[in-house]
Amino acid sequence: MKLATYKDGSRDGQLLVVSRDLASAHYATGIAGRLQQVLDDWNFLSPQLQDLSDELNAGRVRHAFPFEPARCMAPLPRAYQWADGSAYLNHVELVRQARGAEVPASFYTDPLMYQGGSDDFAGPCDPVVVPSEAFGIDFEAEIAVVTADVRMGATPEQALDGIRLVMLANDVSLRNLIPAELAKGFGFFQSKPATAFSPVAVTLDELGEAWQGGRLHLTLQSSWNGRKVGMCDAGPDMTFHFGQLVAHIARTRNVRAGSIVGSGTVSNKGVEKNGRLEWPKGYSCIAEKRCIETIQDGAPKTDFMRYGDTIRIEMKGRDGQSVFGAIDQDVVGVEGSDTSASAVA
Repeated sequence: MKLATYKDGSRDGQLLVVSRDLASAHYATGIAGRLQQVLDDWNFLSPQLQDLSDELNAGRVRHAFPFEPARCMAPLPRAYQWADGSAYLNHVELVRQARGAEVPASFYTDPLMYQGGSDDFAGPCDPVVVPSEAFGIDFEAEIAVVTADVRMGATPEQALDGIRLVMLANDVSLRNLIPAELAKGFGFFQSKPATAFSPVAVTLDELGEAWQGGRLHLTLQSSWNGRKVGMCDAGPDMTFHFGQLVAHIARTRNVRAGSIVGSGTVSNKGVEKNGRLEWPKGYSCIAEKRCIETIQDGAPKTDFMRYGDTIRIEMKGRDGQSVFGAIDQDVVGVEGSDTSASAVA
């Protein structure tokens, strides 16, 4: 089934069941008003939502209405935690190679992860709001999962059983703020504003054979200002699968229902062509493109995003239909935005 949350003036919105083709929807009011409520009582409430989904897809519900992604909040508008990994080590390798650094051996056995803000997610069509263009505005196209309760010490296989839903994410980064934050030794903070998620979150059965061993084997599309810049395969180059990422969190603590775990930037390896490495599948964040340019030509030449830019992130199934709907955002400033370079200081 596919689930979404409409804006209704409250912090947690109103839960919907959405048809498989994303054309129609039905309020889940008679079953549950909020997605967190469902995650807290999954075994009792999800079968009822599945029945409603089946009826909706068969065209047998009386009060269905056209689905409007622009009215959506994030499927889970606020979460107990948002932990984002870096499961595609090709991304890390490119960043390190561009600055002439080695990737530590531990990176290949122990996932990288940071704890992001989870109190203020953005809806799929909400703007990316940034106080200054000088902060280095970047999109990051990712996959994310929503968990059930996962006990401390769970194995990766046990953690996989705790995955309830899958969705897409735009984990916005402010690249010019990152170096100073990392230099403090405590990780990202101001450099990570509100993350946006796809209009719908889907259960694993909706993904069919594309979901294998905790990896989603479909193409993640990124279009910047209407130009397709990424057609990245989300499956084979994912070094750590989602079971491993969730188990990483659960090593020393319990993971509670409603936790969201991200994959990090989806990234594919380069291929050699005429003695030169090329990346024919493009990129899922601008920072990676700049690393590729540095490796190929000695310096980056692609600028970060500006006010008025747009980013669209979407994934289509093998039938050509959108699986999660599209994240479709404009980049905007706030009142009194400072576009000067001094704003980074």
